[in-house]
Amino acid sequence: MRYQFAGFTVDVPTRRLLRDDDEIHLSPKAFDLLVTLIENRAQAVSKADLQQRLWPTTYVLETNLAGLIAEIRQALNDDADDPRFVATKHRFGYRFIGDIAEAALDDPPVLSVKYWVVWEARQIPLAAGTNIIGRAPDASVWIEAPGVSRHHARIVVEGAEACLEDLGSKNGTYLRGEPVHAVTALADGDQIRIGSVLITFRIPPPAGSTETVGR
Repeated sequence: MRYQFAGFTVDVPTRRLLRDDDEIHLSPKAFDLLVTLIENRAQAVSKADLQQRLWPTTYVLETNLAGLIAEIRQALNDDADDPRFVATKHRFGYRFIGDIAEAALDDPPVLSVKYWVVWEARQIPLAAGTNIIGRAPDASVWIEAPGVSRHHARIVVEGAEACLEDLGSKNGTYLRGEPVHAVTALADGDQIRIGSVLITFRIPPPAGSTETVGR
């Protein structure tokens, strides 16, 4: 589903916020929050409900939710005092108040390169630009585990390249078993250790490709 309003498009399958043809960056949690508000726009959604949806297994402060709302408003050029899109329902929660047009999906856009990191059973897509890895709620790759700093490391995706950089973390970032002291290029299958967590960087094969099997 795609939701369109006032020149903006929220493309749910590709997890992109667009204004005309330009992509506007939103952290993963902020995007999830925006979609939740749009999908429940018939009524206000309580803060407790939003926190349960966004952080089902983790206790977070109410300020984390307020920070995501501020991020959405900045991306939409919205005003908290005179909102066009996201209204605050004081002492309760928030409601999306913009006029929405829903657009059915045609063929999904084909992405020439798409990167992922894999952690346990989670497969987390990486967006173009900077992807923060850490335990802060606004991290693109959110990892709540021992030894992980709030903003531990980052993977920067530019075109057909992806690079890893430590962000001054307390316990360091390791790539292929070696500490990362400078920006380092990533290759498919690289293992990255963040605190006590091991994640794998992946470049999935193009759609429709078939692995060659030796005879």
